Amino acid sequence: MYIEQLYTSCLAEAAYYIESDGEAAIIDPLRETEPYIALAAKRNAKIKYVFETHFHADFVSGHVDLARKTGALIVYGPTAETGYETLVAHDEETFTLGKIKLKVLHTPGHTMESSCYLLIDENGKDHAVFTGDTLFVGDVGRPDLAIKSDLTVSDLAGMLYDSLNAKIKPLADEVIVYPAHGAGSSCGKNIGKETFSTIGQQKKMNYALQPMNKQEFIAAVTDGLTDAPNYFALDASLNKQGYSSIDDVLNKNTKALSVSEFENEIAKGALVLDVRTPDDFEKGFVPDAVNIGLNGQYAPWVGALLDANVPLVLVTDEGKEREAVLRLARVGYENVNGFLQGGINAWTAAGKAVDTVHSISANDLAARIHSNPELNVLDVRKPGEVESGMIAGAQHICLSALQKELHTLDQSKHYFVHCAGGYRSMMAASIMKQKGFDHVTNVLGGMGKIKETGIKLVQPFATA
Repeated sequence: MYIEQLYTSCLAEAAYYIESDGEAAIIDPLRETEPYIALAAKRNAKIKYVFETHFHADFVSGHVDLARKTGALIVYGPTAETGYETLVAHDEETFTLGKIKLKVLHTPGHTMESSCYLLIDENGKDHAVFTGDTLFVGDVGRPDLAIKSDLTVSDLAGMLYDSLNAKIKPLADEVIVYPAHGAGSSCGKNIGKETFSTIGQQKKMNYALQPMNKQEFIAAVTDGLTDAPNYFALDASLNKQGYSSIDDVLNKNTKALSVSEFENEIAKGALVLDVRTPDDFEKGFVPDAVNIGLNGQYAPWVGALLDANVPLVLVTDEGKEREAVLRLARVGYENVNGFLQGGINAWTAAGKAVDTVHSISANDLAARIHSNPELNVLDVRKPGEVESGMIAGAQHICLSALQKELHTLDQSKHYFVHCAGGYRSMMAASIMKQKGFDHVTNVLGGMGKIKETGIKLVQPFATA
């Protein structure tokens, strides 16, 4: 028996390769199929099954393409309805893989079809459970993503309570827990940094597995839920109904554009997405470009901030074009009209104008606040982050809400923008510049560096 977790940090997503006696199964694959096909070929195994724990909302799964290319059977748990050929399993149905078995545990709550897969080893012993978005390290899946006219968040949370108590908690303490996500995923409220655990460890430290009645559980898991990112509905639909081949998407969207062709796309309404690092972006960028760097959680932030219906043209470092397109496709963003051939250097060589963002150090910010306590500081961290303290007098708008809250800001004022480390503040600065805010300064290093200055922090009384 062989198990490998294929973890993708920028999406905080875990897929799994399982193999026994020359037969392999993939659980919750990412959209690109090469890693799984290559791994099976390397190990001289044939992919027999693709198991899906549920209709993922935060990424487009690779199940459809993988089945097309390998002949593997796609398996979902009970109640799943798809627009393509699949096997909808019964609760506790088992599937043989070489000398091991995988048992379906139907665990509705995160979504109605959510299911876990219990791996039973060669000796008939429960070895591991692949929990999808039902159980994470330190958290459980949010119960607000599959609401229908006849279901409420509380209804789903109650189902999740029943699922955990009936199917997960009775498993032996030594059973390994392999979840679909780690820290940073929006599929939970506060997922732990570890990417796997055990049932015993989770019974000790996971708040949702502690002794409590159903109403207490519902209150605990629904408290503090933020709005789901805009792209979740799109991805869930693609995973349910099917999608274009990833190979076709890459061929179509990885299109080199000359400077004049790039300008024509902008004139027709395309948005410029600059995927370089914040440090490179601030030095010079195509006017009105939005910066979301490949060096961070690029695809989820694109999904949270940009409209999937608006065509994109990309500015990348040379050699990063395909990566930028692929990572967009992972979250269902396929409306890409090409990339600027030669990058920003080609733009400037053609004599085209660039815009810039000015940045200052945290020490410089602290000095300015000392001399002017009324300085306009904008904190774009998440609500949970500001609970550890924020600069006195600062205004807080979570980055994901910035565009709809821009009307609360004054374009005539000068704003000093910070996040936790500097990645998100440059996104915010680029959005503000695009929307007509001419006086925006980015704070390098964010709150991490601000705390080192000794500046006084206060507890927030309210968050936007």
